[in-house]
Amino acid sequence: MSDISVRQISKKFENHQAVDNVSFEAVSGRIFGLLGPNGAGKTTTIRMINNILYPDSGEILVKGEKVGPNTQSLVGYMPEERGLYKKMKVGEQLLYLIRLKGLSHKDAVAAAKYWLERFDAYEWKDKMISELSKGMSQKIQFIATIAHDPGILIFDEPFSGLDPINSELLKNIIIELKDNGKTIFFSTHRMEQVEQMCDDICLFNRGKAILNGELRGIKKSFGENTVELDFHGDGSFLDAIPNIRINNKASNHAEIRLLEGTTHRDVLEAAMAAVDITRFELVEPSLNEIFISTVGVDNLNAEEKAALGAK
Repeated sequence: MSDISVRQISKKFENHQAVDNVSFEAVSGRIFGLLGPNGAGKTTTIRMINNILYPDSGEILVKGEKVGPNTQSLVGYMPEERGLYKKMKVGEQLLYLIRLKGLSHKDAVAAAKYWLERFDAYEWKDKMISELSKGMSQKIQFIATIAHDPGILIFDEPFSGLDPINSELLKNIIIELKDNGKTIFFSTHRMEQVEQMCDDICLFNRGKAILNGELRGIKKSFGENTVELDFHGDGSFLDAIPNIRINNKASNHAEIRLLEGTTHRDVLEAAMAAVDITRFELVEPSLNEIFISTVGVDNLNAEEKAALGAK
């Protein structure tokens, strides 16, 4: 049985269809990624799973039970809009939030101490929330989400505002929680994080689920049709190669989608004639490329193209 079962849900706000007939399943011991550009409908869907918003149609089950007040206690939820009380001390805030989830005072103190130490943050316990940086506040919110040891953990944009070191720490702890049998569900617009962590995905665009399933299977179904090229020299030669799409182009790197009529040998020969190659690899497409291929580059707005690196 799925821990989270979303069945044909829809949600409309006035004239905006935020979520349109979406279905997916999330199961225990796996990481499920809900991904897509900002405004795609991810947060609205998460709020419906958490019984904050109600679908206009369809149903959502958590542990086989229709979503409601009873299911909220089964879930640890970290919203995108962080909700800490700025006039409370860190330790007081954590004890308050953990005890709201039903732990005794003794167990709440032990849980708060354990997780503060895991994050090398025990010395923060007497600081006011208002004194914390955005990244520090985010770690406290994360601790408050997981400290009562729920079976299902839902994180909305959990890496937002974190530096690379703390992002890596958070990622490792999420993977550890998964290995301990938790159901991990998180949303992000950063697709590289999903590729590093997720077992299953649902790819959103403009309120619709356009791809849904096991990440490895989805990537494999697209075949090895992408060239990863690292080089030294002038990358303008790429503009002359017909029937390719260039993604994530930088001064010494390009991700190149091969379109009909062009082979990887065509790209290799053009590169050898123009630049010094340090890496040339034919690979499965990235999730960015899969998204662009599925939606169609002509259907992306300017903000989506910028976020995805589409040309």
